[in-house]
Amino acid sequence: MAGSLESKVALVTGGSSGIGRASALAFIREGAKVVVADVDLAGGEETLRQIKTMGGEAIFVRADVSSATDVQAMVKHAVETFGRVDCAFNNAGISVPVRGPMHEISEEMWDRVVNINMKGVWLCMKYEMPHMLLAGGGSIVNTASIMGLVGSPTGNMAYNASKHAVVGMTKTAAIEYAQSGIRVNAVCPGYILTPLVEQGILSDPEQEEQVTKRHPMGRLGKPEEIAESVVWLCSDAASFVTGHTMTIDGGYVAQ
Repeated sequence: MAGSLESKVALVTGGSSGIGRASALAFIREGAKVVVADVDLAGGEETLRQIKTMGGEAIFVRADVSSATDVQAMVKHAVETFGRVDCAFNNAGISVPVRGPMHEISEEMWDRVVNINMKGVWLCMKYEMPHMLLAGGGSIVNTASIMGLVGSPTGNMAYNASKHAVVGMTKTAAIEYAQSGIRVNAVCPGYILTPLVEQGILSDPEQEEQVTKRHPMGRLGKPEEIAESVVWLCSDAASFVTGHTMTIDGGYVAQ
């Protein structure tokens, strides 16, 4: 039986681990060819290995999404390899390694987070859109966060600001391209069991308990649970969905 994205081409940034890897594998399961992009070469090769065990077709492109040159080359390589880009999951992002009050955040750290999380999403859409316009349509999903919907006292101003920006860019792009056949949506995950979270929050039992309690479902999410939503948003099953911020958070922001 054909998958929901049979014969489509999907581009996934941040595809070397976590939500990106899970989404790349989900795209393959649904019949798409996948372009995995990341700065992490070893992780990207592991994602490709897992894809090959599934019998899927994919390539890896090393790309820093904060670099216009890298992003342009990434999209160009995807099109040269597979002929087009039908779906794009602009997922690459970072958090702040050292948190603190807003007035203690260094300008260097602010710029790094904003350049990857916000500028990176804009650059990806900027270079993906022309190819989707030529093809007569496409679907883009951007990774925002629950911290793009609410404030928090966690000392993570740069991250929260960048994710609020992703939500705003998603809604604006959705309106701009609605009549061009291009749908633009965002996923807003809660705390997900990614390597970043495991190395940080889960290394401190007390902090793990506090974070888990913030989710009414009493647990953290899995990368695969985000991936399922991404695939659905890219499929024809979501053909009338655009400008939507899909919250996948175990009830976090419903409180």
